[in-house]
Amino acid sequence: MRQENGTQEPVVDSEGPSRLQRDLLPRVLDYLRSNGLAPGDRVTELALAQHLQVSRTPVRAVMEELARQGVLDHQPRRGYSLRAVPEAPAMEAPHPPGEVDQICIRLAGDRQRNRLPAEVSEADLMRRYGVSRPLLLRVLAQLSEIGMAERKPGHGWAFLPVLDDAARRESYEFRLLIEPASVMAQNFHLDPAWVEDMRRRHQAFMAAPWGETSSITLFEMNAAFHEGLAMASGNRFILNALRQQSRIRRFSNYDWVYGLERVKVSCREHLEILDRLELDQREIAAALIRRHLEQAAGLTRPTPLD
Repeated sequence: MRQENGTQEPVVDSEGPSRLQRDLLPRVLDYLRSNGLAPGDRVTELALAQHLQVSRTPVRAVMEELARQGVLDHQPRRGYSLRAVPEAPAMEAPHPPGEVDQICIRLAGDRQRNRLPAEVSEADLMRRYGVSRPLLLRVLAQLSEIGMAERKPGHGWAFLPVLDDAARRESYEFRLLIEPASVMAQNFHLDPAWVEDMRRRHQAFMAAPWGETSSITLFEMNAAFHEGLAMASGNRFILNALRQQSRIRRFSNYDWVYGLERVKVSCREHLEILDRLELDQREIAAALIRRHLEQAAGLTRPTPLD
């Protein structure tokens, strides 16, 4: 859609940027629209990274893309500034799941069921999933970007360990200790723009049909919610601990087996927690977080039929 000033609603080439960068782009655009920025105002990597709860590397790639598309201006040694406030996009039909996401989910399921070893060669993965090397490298690059895989010398790759039952129980015990306490921290402060972004993402997710790769979107939204509350605590150690928990939970959560109703329950619980925090009812919010985690900890994976 073209605006009167000649800029267009940016569209990222799905064959180029990673999934994380593609997911971040509309959120960056929302930030630029909703924070009262005017043409010429400075836009920094750090502010965006803190708002989006991600590292600066993917934010930098998105800003470069927006500069190419005329939304941002970039000047050496001076950084980025807003060239034109982007227009809100019209509602679009959901895109079909990409090959990369489909393979990521298959790989996560195989790791979770111990069908895939912790270390494997690219050749073995190509044979197992029937994919070309360029496509496989895109899959591995996406997994590497979110800390689920790392390259070994040569053409080998190592995957993050999968949570067994004991480790999963210990993970929830740890989170029950720190997450309810995080919203009671002395320096706790919620960014209203982050709250609005979270509420919009949860409502949109519940309204959308469940698709082949919805488990990825679900987990990344869920991780952003819990890490966002940790960041709001103002305590870097709490935030680092929650980010580590997100990394080790990805394989088991990408392989979602708990049904759609549990998804809706979890989303509604998140929204209720946000409602209480916006009312500064932090004791109630802490109790809701505890109940939310206890219920999640009690879920059991179905026994595989094979």
